Amino acid sequence: MTGRLYGVGLGPGDPELVTVKAARLIGAADVVAFHSARHGRSVARGLAEPYLRAGQVEELLVYPVTTETTDHPGGYQGAIDEFYETAAARLAAHLDAGRDVVVLAEGDPFFYGSYMHMHKRLAHRYPTEVVPGVTSVSGAAAVLGRPLVERDEVLTVLPGTLPTEELAAWLEAADSAAVMKLGRTFPAVRDAFAVAGVLDRAWYVERATTDRQRVLPLADVDPETVPYFSLALLPSELTGPGNAAVPPVTEAPAPEPAEPVVVPLQAGSVTVVGLGPGARWWTTPEASAALAEADDLVGYGPYLDRVPANPRQVKHPSDNRVEAERAAAALEMARSGRRVAVVSSGDPGVFAMAAAVLEVAAADFPDVPVRVLPGITAAQAVASRVGAPLGHDFCILSLSDVLKPWDVVVDRLRHAAQADLVIALYNPRSKARPQQLFDAREALLEVRSPDTVVVVGRDVGGPEESTTVTTLGDFDPGTVDMRCLVMIGSTQTRVTPSGQVYTSRTYPG
Repeated sequence: MTGRLYGVGLGPGDPELVTVKAARLIGAADVVAFHSARHGRSVARGLAEPYLRAGQVEELLVYPVTTETTDHPGGYQGAIDEFYETAAARLAAHLDAGRDVVVLAEGDPFFYGSYMHMHKRLAHRYPTEVVPGVTSVSGAAAVLGRPLVERDEVLTVLPGTLPTEELAAWLEAADSAAVMKLGRTFPAVRDAFAVAGVLDRAWYVERATTDRQRVLPLADVDPETVPYFSLALLPSELTGPGNAAVPPVTEAPAPEPAEPVVVPLQAGSVTVVGLGPGARWWTTPEASAALAEADDLVGYGPYLDRVPANPRQVKHPSDNRVEAERAAAALEMARSGRRVAVVSSGDPGVFAMAAAVLEVAAADFPDVPVRVLPGITAAQAVASRVGAPLGHDFCILSLSDVLKPWDVVVDRLRHAAQADLVIALYNPRSKARPQQLFDAREALLEVRSPDTVVVVGRDVGGPEESTTVTTLGDFDPGTVDMRCLVMIGSTQTRVTPSGQVYTSRTYPG
């Protein structure tokens, strides 16, 4: 028995316009899939969030391109077609295993909806049901307070991507029209309304039915403020003025955040991913997208446990002391054609797996592509919790002497202290190395005042998070373990009356 595929429409943006059936199916599904642009934010998931339940598998489907250019051999369409094929294969793996899959769609799934591309590739192979939703055109008309058509009139729905002349010809002949897909097409769309001689009675509606909606005459819109989730309406001349004479919202919205460059995982490659220091919200959208696309996840067991389970994927946990072996296993899987994500806590390039993977790849797997995605470091996370101790020059040192001699560690520590750098100490103390942090403190006291500020962060971003602000003289290394990061201030590090820590941006002399 295979699973069942559902294309579920969520309506134009108001969560109360999600149908009862859509809500029921979302809550019952084994797998919930949703699209996003490269920034990783999904409008569809946001609408569906009240109906999601614990334990569901989420499949984030990130478009490799939206409107920008691409170096894909097949051009823009080639990149998109390859993405749809890969996304369909990911969903098919769940359906073949008997899991029901809901694909979320803003508006209606079959009305310029992204779901239709999954439907075309999967509906002939699996039992499928499409759940309609309120369209953005219906939502915009309701917000505008103008009926779309009366009596024998014809409503024309047009994509804003049409050439200006063709769009103008359609508008000139239309009783009533809605033009979709604005955003970057807006200047040409407005020109088409002007050429057709109907700009004076056209309206602009943005994010209809949401708390961010805007309604104003099309002629008055600043093209720089137009997002993709907007449309132009040409109401029938028979329908009267409606409610649009006083637009509900007229202020300009905040600009859309810039989209990062996200390269999708390629078959036969390794991507080293930083999860950040603990909390899920500290994992970047780019990292989340890479994790969602992977076939195999490789890493230290507790770090892999932080990645939500997905039965389509295979997790390969291992001990924290076998970095080279872990890297070789990941590269071997990639050589066989798998999409492999190697998981690190914090940033993978800071005392983590990126160097191990690149080192092994350079020696034995030069044919396997390796990519590194950054993450928030433990030092950044601890610093943020107490203020801004990294506000001036700083360095990061590992106290581990597993891969370098202890005398080298102490020599570097002394030089950093003499240079008056703020020092973030990773791997400060373990069961196998109980004494080194005590020795490090003594070495620091040779050149630093006992009043030097010290910050200890434990499990920052995790369930047992705590931070302690003390001084080098009062600091007790016996309270520290491997779940801690220790930060030694410079002579310019201060503690405010409220207990926050900062290092001055200026240096005396």
